[in-house]
Amino acid sequence: MTFKVFVDGQEGTTGLRIHDYLAARRDIEVLKIATDRRKDPAERARLLNAADVAFLCLPDAASREAAAMIDNPNTCLIDASTAHRTVPGWTFGLPELAKGQREAIRASKRIANPGCHASAFILAVRPLVDAGLLPREAAVGATSITGYSGGGKSMIAEYEQQPLPAPLQAPRPYGLALKHKHLPEMMAHTGLATPPVFMPIVSSFYKGLAVSVPLQLGQLKQGTTPEQVQAALAAHYAGERFIDVKPLRDAATLESGFFDVQACNDTNRVDLFVFASDTQLLLMSRLDNLGKGASGAAVQSMNVHLGVEESLGLV
Repeated sequence: MTFKVFVDGQEGTTGLRIHDYLAARRDIEVLKIATDRRKDPAERARLLNAADVAFLCLPDAASREAAAMIDNPNTCLIDASTAHRTVPGWTFGLPELAKGQREAIRASKRIANPGCHASAFILAVRPLVDAGLLPREAAVGATSITGYSGGGKSMIAEYEQQPLPAPLQAPRPYGLALKHKHLPEMMAHTGLATPPVFMPIVSSFYKGLAVSVPLQLGQLKQGTTPEQVQAALAAHYAGERFIDVKPLRDAATLESGFFDVQACNDTNRVDLFVFASDTQLLLMSRLDNLGKGASGAAVQSMNVHLGVEESLGLV
């Protein structure tokens, strides 16, 4: 069977990467809009309603506008923007989130693709909340370092100018107003009752992302050990093809002395780590911000929704 797929926003970073994933798929017919009609509402609406699956790779306002154009009840929307990630009636497109999430994605016609920082944070924290090891009321902080591709075409152009201006040669923390757009989904899909203190950092490499969540053992359920934390992650993701829970205090990483932020690049994989001392824990989660953090996650959700092999086109 051939499925018709349309990418609204096909020229953006996420849209282009989705096209790359779909290029070799024999079960997909990609519907494309002519360059001179990309902003034509009537043509966009026609293609959106002709598609079995439509990806929205647009700014938030434009995604809401596109969603309103759909009158075909059979069109499944997968929105890569922030617009619908905590909106009732939309399913969060993270199949590994919890038991039953795949079934929800399979049944839904409105799927909100997770944010890149949020995916890494949620995948590290949600299992501990579900296992009762991390209280919902816990005050949690997180730092995320990411490649500049996550900022889209304008930031890519900024970082690829030659010579590179001195301020861009060093990592740049941002989101300093503590109102990052991913915070609502980071709360909603971990079960935390308060937003984490979250500091994202962009640096002068193209792609790759790692989130670090430091915890005092005293913040966890009384008596919790690092071994129990690592075991909770391993149990939550048992059998998951795209989630690799590393051994406690991963020996290879400790031997090198440095964490490789880019080790999941060009994959749809997430690596999860627990480093620990006698009193403290450091959860770490890494992924390709353009892969499992954006386009790869969207294609994975499409595969789940269509009932085809989940890894099709992703490995």
